[in-house]
Amino acid sequence: MAGKKSKKKNKQQDNTIALNRQATHEFFVEDTFEAGLVLEGWEVKSLREGHIQLKESHIVVHKGEIWLLGAHISPLLSASTHIVPDRVRRKKLLLHNYEIDKLIGGVERKGYTIIPLSMYWIKGRAKLIIGLAKGKKLHDKRAASKDRDWQRDKARIMKKI
Repeated sequence: MAGKKSKKKNKQQDNTIALNRQATHEFFVEDTFEAGLVLEGWEVKSLREGHIQLKESHIVVHKGEIWLLGAHISPLLSASTHIVPDRVRRKKLLLHNYEIDKLIGGVERKGYTIIPLSMYWIKGRAKLIIGLAKGKKLHDKRAASKDRDWQRDKARIMKKI
């Protein structure tokens, strides 16, 4: 069987759980941080199925700790019967002290907002990318849309040449 080759599956694993596409439309993201999350067992099982929505979530600072609020995690139908799942439970974010200090300084002194950008898996652990951001005005959103349209048209023109 020398002619037989072993078939290796070349799968590119996508570790992304959820994206907050609205965040880049509403905010200028200045700096990003990677944070771990404190989750319950049923939440991890739901995340593996992709049952999370970051669209209406936000991040607050409370007593020197960073918390994720408003992230909607839908429980699985086969969840354990001895727990009552809270879909929008606040989740503590795990960051280094210097990162927390930088976030608190940005929020309190400079008027920034902390927003969740995306969630993904690293070595079996859920990680959340958060951004230190400033809100966009309406004219900024229009300018960004106009620039994006121009880049698309320019690419079409260059493709024809």
